[in-house]
Amino acid sequence: MNLQKSFVSGVFVGACLLMASVLIAQSTDARSKEAITINFRGTDFVHRWSKDNQNEFTPRSDSDLAKWRDMVTVNVHESVANGDQLAEVANRILGNYQRRGKILRTDSKPRTPDRPAEHLIVAALGDPNFLEAAFARCVLVNGVGFVTVYSHRVYGQAAGPEMSEWLKANGVPVEKALMEWDKLPSAASLKRLPQSK
Repeated sequence: MNLQKSFVSGVFVGACLLMASVLIAQSTDARSKEAITINFRGTDFVHRWSKDNQNEFTPRSDSDLAKWRDMVTVNVHESVANGDQLAEVANRILGNYQRRGKILRTDSKPRTPDRPAEHLIVAALGDPNFLEAAFARCVLVNGVGFVTVYSHRVYGQAAGPEMSEWLKANGVPVEKALMEWDKLPSAASLKRLPQSK
C-alpha cells in the first residue's frame, strides 16, 4: 500500500513539474513575441503592425491605424550591407516621395571612421483626406540597412495651414532627434514581432 501511494505521489509530482516547465516555456515564448515599445523624443511608441521587415509603432493613445497622427516606421533591409546599397535605397525613397508629394529637404552625411554614411529625406505627402510630413533616415546599423521614418499627419481637406504650423514648430527638432537617435531596436528583435497576414 505504501509503495502504491509512493508511486502515485511520484507520478503526480512528475506531472506537476512537467506542466510547470511547459507553462514556463509558453510564457517565455509569449514574452518573446510580445509587442515592443520604443521611445522617440520622450514618447513611447507601441508596436502595432509588422510585415515583410516593415514595423509600425504609434503612441499608446494613437492605436487606430486608420486614423493615427504620429508614427515611427522601422524598415529593415537585410540585403543592404554597404554605403552604395544604402544610397540606392535612399534614392528609391526619394523617387517614391517625389511621386506622392513634395520634397522639403534632403541631406547626406558621408562615412567617417566612427560612423557609416547616412541619408535624410523630408517630404510633405498629400492625400485628399490628410497631409503627412515624413522624415526618413537611412543608415547602416551593425552592417544592416535600416530606414526609420517618423511621420506626422493632419486630417481634413484644409490641413495645409495646420501642417505648416506643425512643421514650423517641430520640423527641425524632429529631424535632429531622428538623426541622433541611437535606440533603434535590433533587426533580430524586430524579426520576432508578430507578423500580419
